[in-house]
Amino acid sequence: MSNFTRALAFATTAMVSTAAQAQEFTFSIHHFLSPKAITQTVLLESWVEAVETASDGRLAFEIFPSMSLGGAPPELYSQVRDGVADLVWTLPGYTPGVFPRVEVFELPGVHVGDARATNMAIQEMMPDLAADFEDVHPILVHVHSGNALHLNGANVTEIGDLNGLKVRSPSRTGAWVLEELGAEPVGMPVPALPQALSKKTVDAGLVPFEVAIPLGLAELTTASVELNEGARFGTSTFLFAMNKDRYESLPDDLRQIIDDHSGAALAEEMGVAWNEIEPVGKQIARDAGNTVTALDAEATAAFDPMFEAVAQRWVAEVESAGIDGAALLDKARSAVQANAQ
Repeated sequence: MSNFTRALAFATTAMVSTAAQAQEFTFSIHHFLSPKAITQTVLLESWVEAVETASDGRLAFEIFPSMSLGGAPPELYSQVRDGVADLVWTLPGYTPGVFPRVEVFELPGVHVGDARATNMAIQEMMPDLAADFEDVHPILVHVHSGNALHLNGANVTEIGDLNGLKVRSPSRTGAWVLEELGAEPVGMPVPALPQALSKKTVDAGLVPFEVAIPLGLAELTTASVELNEGARFGTSTFLFAMNKDRYESLPDDLRQIIDDHSGAALAEEMGVAWNEIEPVGKQIARDAGNTVTALDAEATAAFDPMFEAVAQRWVAEVESAGIDGAALLDKARSAVQANAQ
């Protein structure tokens, strides 16, 4: 065999070996938002790039936005649990009662508008929340900056202004908030909100400003309202999770790469990203000619008794299922406050 032949054989073997090593595992990631949403551009795409790089291409992922693998947003959790999708990013609030513990972070008065602080509190309390996620492998549990009110043809300067308004709610805790405030909650996944506003089947929606950007809500609303110093009407929790069998079937070194790109560092990074995008969404609303209002301290304080009633309703609800809701509530409040900057 000539030196050239040996070299060619070696190169061919190396190419085959590299090809065999590349993309040993290719996984789908399914979510309900558009490909332009911060969830995809900042969280999912960045995570995919980091994990693929760390694994030298042995792990590969394909992102499917806008429910493009089929089904409706409330089905995402069952899709990842049952292996229809390998990974999903979803809203636990779309499946009421399945994630009772993590709901504590959705409550107004627990989350106060700082996604980073709440994300870090969630990470600290994951042992307390673990039972909610027994059937999947959680990569990240997080929040956005919180729910502001986005209204079409109405405005809110005090509690009484909410009376009788039909308002889109993201979850059962969001619905409880609206009920306490005299509004009529209308449950729907967020992709349905633009059409509901344009057809006036709802008067308003509870979403953060960053979600309003890809939905084009600035063109469909006339006013947006938050509470004093950026506090919100509660928030939503989100789950980025992997099918448990898919995760456990990976070799140890690849599981470690997934683990290295999960948890606290990712939670902090995403909390900062969500906080930073909110002012952009507010400015888009102002540029569209909308009123963007932060209620003053006195007006905000008037909401506190209603918010506390929602918190106690949640405590009673989860305690009926054998969960120490009062302890979780106290611990969550303390953890968020301790992580606030």
